[in-house]
Amino acid sequence: MDATQRVRAMLSFVQAADRGSFAAAARALGISSAAVGKNVAGLEGALGVRLMNRSTRSLQLTSEGQAFLQGAREAIDALDAAIDTVAAQRAHPQGRVRVSTSNAFGHRYLLPLLPRLAEKYPAIVMELDFDDRKVDIVRDGFDIAVRGGQLTDSSLESRHICNLVTVLVAAPSYLAKFGVPKRVHDLDHHRLIAVRFLTGQTSAWTFAVAGALQERLPEPCALVVSDPQAAVEAAVSGMGIAQIGLHHAWIHLKAGQLKVVLAKAHHSGSRSMALQYPHRALVAPRVRVTVDFLLQELAHAEALHASLSELQAFSA
Repeated sequence: MDATQRVRAMLSFVQAADRGSFAAAARALGISSAAVGKNVAGLEGALGVRLMNRSTRSLQLTSEGQAFLQGAREAIDALDAAIDTVAAQRAHPQGRVRVSTSNAFGHRYLLPLLPRLAEKYPAIVMELDFDDRKVDIVRDGFDIAVRGGQLTDSSLESRHICNLVTVLVAAPSYLAKFGVPKRVHDLDHHRLIAVRFLTGQTSAWTFAVAGALQERLPEPCALVVSDPQAAVEAAVSGMGIAQIGLHHAWIHLKAGQLKVVLAKAHHSGSRSMALQYPHRALVAPRVRVTVDFLLQELAHAEALHASLSELQAFSA
């Protein structure tokens, strides 16, 4: 196969693997299903191995196909980056930028920035995927992911956004009715709002007790939700006490809709929020300018950089 045939064949293979059929790959590439099948068959012939087993209903990658898929993606990314780099020398950054973000953070902090991003870089098309699951950036085809937690993936480039601080909060109306908890064990007699993620894991609450950290689940639960933003809204409505990120609570604390409880006993954690993207020799200009723009704008978001020392004014 010559270079042109190899590129065409790799594109057909990657699209077929990602989309699950030759027909879907053909629609994405603007060619016929027969052409996709011919390209994949030619690639297998050149390599001397079968890359995927296909039936009338499905495609299944072989072990050799799984290994080749990673290399093929990297090769296509390298081509895209090279084209973007050349184009950037004579034009503004352009193209699609796929971003994975959580529902709450994406809606509150990223969406409001898009009009200014579009004004500055009109040729960039943003795709925001709102999903609280942890994605595989490379496998799932994302350019950037906004992630929070203990970030340890060394295969990704991480750009720090902020530290993540959690607080226990309740609405003034709830505290007026049920009282303000003064000690950790007082929570046994309160209505607690739990966050249970789609993995089935319930977010634990951590307290500093007698010089040691102790975790407890928010039980007895008055409400269980799968979205942190839903926990915020439930707390604001007076349904109980919730543990939420300070960056989500901040606007409601300043508005007097929420109060902080057990601030001295509650341990806020040591997590962080970051923009992450794959390590590459060449980062596409469309990705680089998007990352730089988002970091610059998010650096000015008051709620993301509020500190624990500022919470005293909002304690119940």
